[in-house]
Amino acid sequence: MNSRDRVLAALAHEQPDQVPISFGDHRSGGITALAYVRLRDYLGLPQKPVRVYDFMQMLAVVDEDVLQFFGTDSVALDRAFAEQDGIWHEWELSDGTPCLIPAWIQPERKGDGWLLRDLSGRPIARNPAGAPYFDHIYFPLADARLPKDKAALADLLAASMEGGFSAPGPGVTAAQTVAGDVEIARRLRARSERAIIGVFGGSLLELGNHLFRHDNFYMMLASEPEKVHAVLRCLTDHHLQELEQFLRHFGPYIDMILFGDDLGMQRGPLLSPRMYRELFKPYHQEMWQRAKELAQVKVLLHSCGSIRAYLPDLIEAGVDAINPVQISAQGMDATALKRDFGDRITFWGGGCDTQQVLPFGTPDEIRQHVRQQVEILAPDGGFVFSQVHNIQDDVPPENIVAMVEAVHACR
Repeated sequence: MNSRDRVLAALAHEQPDQVPISFGDHRSGGITALAYVRLRDYLGLPQKPVRVYDFMQMLAVVDEDVLQFFGTDSVALDRAFAEQDGIWHEWELSDGTPCLIPAWIQPERKGDGWLLRDLSGRPIARNPAGAPYFDHIYFPLADARLPKDKAALADLLAASMEGGFSAPGPGVTAAQTVAGDVEIARRLRARSERAIIGVFGGSLLELGNHLFRHDNFYMMLASEPEKVHAVLRCLTDHHLQELEQFLRHFGPYIDMILFGDDLGMQRGPLLSPRMYRELFKPYHQEMWQRAKELAQVKVLLHSCGSIRAYLPDLIEAGVDAINPVQISAQGMDATALKRDFGDRITFWGGGCDTQQVLPFGTPDEIRQHVRQQVEILAPDGGFVFSQVHNIQDDVPPENIVAMVEAVHACR
């Protein structure tokens, strides 16, 4: 099997020739820029400027030599766009390490920290001195008004922290980028044997939080369900319009489409299953089923935290695989998940706990932990190895190497 065959077999619940590995192929399965610099140094790889492609999470573009070290079997479609010339300019990480960031992101000094503004000059995010991330400080609908229509919503999203940081940058329309991007996608498909993920997004709960602010949106969920339906209808219509264009152009070149909506927290679901079914499931199902009508793709959902209570509904709504499989959250025991859902959904993650084991364990503890997770999740397919979410700044490089060596020993 080549890498694409291996991933597709796992998604079809067939036993691949070896455990597929996912690393650095989407925004919740990579590594922060500082951890990446240290890993390259530890591996003795050539020095090169680290490229920070996801400014919200300070994630590094993982270079081909590191992808080969991991044995990565999948790749994100947007990785191909990161290879273009002229889209990077110089900046520095929180410890002063030089890096490259996308040209459309222009941080400005604010005291000892940094500030980001949208195209109108409004502050939308700040980075206090020494902090690893930017904080979201602008919520366009915090006054609880509703967007007038899809066009008004698109403008609000572009002004938010999430929209303002996304490629190809604020103020650039999809029509301006499609022709060149399709050619880039075609070339990636032609030269790579890895399975290709189209990173789409399409969140509902998360975008409600970003637009209205978390406290406002959760109060709305509890007290104004009709208003919530109006918001979710508008968001879904916006996503469907984007989805039609995305898959019309890129569908032939991808194997999976990645949606995201964090529905869980450490100790349980963020919403009751009843509230999820009433308010969110119909809109999720509409998008996920439409994706499958538009292209031959599997639906991969990123959703952090304790989401076991939602799994029957997510499966029914059209999800084929879940990520990151946060095994340290309540109810997310790998043995029980595999037993109860392993024949109906693929676990894209759960290979190594990133809360306690990867940052704080010894290399031997990490190897034992990884072997155990693979033994539980890999039988009969339905498993793609990935650590649980991104590798953070505090993870020693020797622990990352131990994780990789352990999964390779299981192949």
